[in-house]
Amino acid sequence: MSPFPGWWGGARPTLALPAAVAVFGMAGTTFSTYHQTGRAPDAVAVALVLAGPLALVVRRWNPPVVLGVVGAVLVAYLALGYPYGPVYLATVVALVSAVGAGHRVTAYAVVGAIYAGTVVVGLVRDPGAAWGPAATTLAWLVAVCAAAEGLRARRERLTQARAAREETERRQGVQERLRIAQELHDVLGHHVSLINVQAGVALYLMDDDPEQARTALTAIKQSSKELLREMRSTLGVLRGVDEQPPHHPVPGLAQLDALVADTRAAGLPVRLDIRGERRDLPPHVDLAAYRIVQEALTNTRRHAGAAEATVTLDYSGPGVTVDVCDNGRGDDGRGDDGRGDDGRGDDGRGDDGRGDDGTGTPGEPGNGLAGMRERATALGGTITAAPAALGGFRVHAWLPA
Repeated sequence: MSPFPGWWGGARPTLALPAAVAVFGMAGTTFSTYHQTGRAPDAVAVALVLAGPLALVVRRWNPPVVLGVVGAVLVAYLALGYPYGPVYLATVVALVSAVGAGHRVTAYAVVGAIYAGTVVVGLVRDPGAAWGPAATTLAWLVAVCAAAEGLRARRERLTQARAAREETERRQGVQERLRIAQELHDVLGHHVSLINVQAGVALYLMDDDPEQARTALTAIKQSSKELLREMRSTLGVLRGVDEQPPHHPVPGLAQLDALVADTRAAGLPVRLDIRGERRDLPPHVDLAAYRIVQEALTNTRRHAGAAEATVTLDYSGPGVTVDVCDNGRGDDGRGDDGRGDDGRGDDGRGDDGRGDDGTGTPGEPGNGLAGMRERATALGGTITAAPAALGGFRVHAWLPA
């Protein structure tokens, strides 16, 4: 907790303006004695001239009260017959501060009372010549009020712009965190699933078929290497420490053959069908298409009990169509929202007692299909994920290019 009260904004912001008003008031009052008649300034006059700036020190504490105090000091100074001068300046500053702080009605009521007091004092001091200065003071007062309103409006606009900028930055931060979380989900899901399958194969064949076990361990090593590389790249973006451009290609459809090969090595036969002339896609579309295929194959390998999967890419239209279908079970807890028809799959779990993200938490909804949908809709595309009519499960997405 700060040791200073709420109105204290620091030495310079709090004291600089009152000090400037005090110096200007003293100099102006001294100068005015040579050009006006009236009571010569004395110790009381000096005290009154300095009392206004002194009150301005706490102007942030309660602006209307400070305005009333400064106005009372002004009326007292004029009532004692001292010469006119920049003693008005403290009142102007207090008025602008009160209006800027949002106390508009109270400030205008207080300044109206102050103006009435100065008019009465002027009539008492010189009834014949009081109305001219009163009219001039009123004109200046209207100008000061207009300037105070302009400053208040400008301050509000700056505050609103700053709030909008902060909200935009916050939203961008949230979106970036969600994007990185989705990338980590896809990367971890794919590679950890491969490692899990190959580790099971290696353990099963360690004694009976050492050569096949060696092949599985080699696949584990390669998959873990890729996982570490992609995680290091993603975490480097999070930390903001990467100053050099990446040395590895960004995941995309150019790596689709390697993805299919990894999936085959994990024990799921995959057939790849390319239709139309293969062409370069915008980076965000290319990445989304790759991640959709990756997640669809990962879910098939985990849940479907499938014998085969088919990946079809169709470049013949204005966009790219991604289709991944398998011949496994179509009711394995991978409903269109990543869960079954009742929101939980057949029994509140996937076929292996896990959510779609393979975390091992019974009944926990997965993120894989939801993530695919988010990728597609963010690009203006469409996606469906549901049991196929002839059995199995099908993910069908169209992404505009």
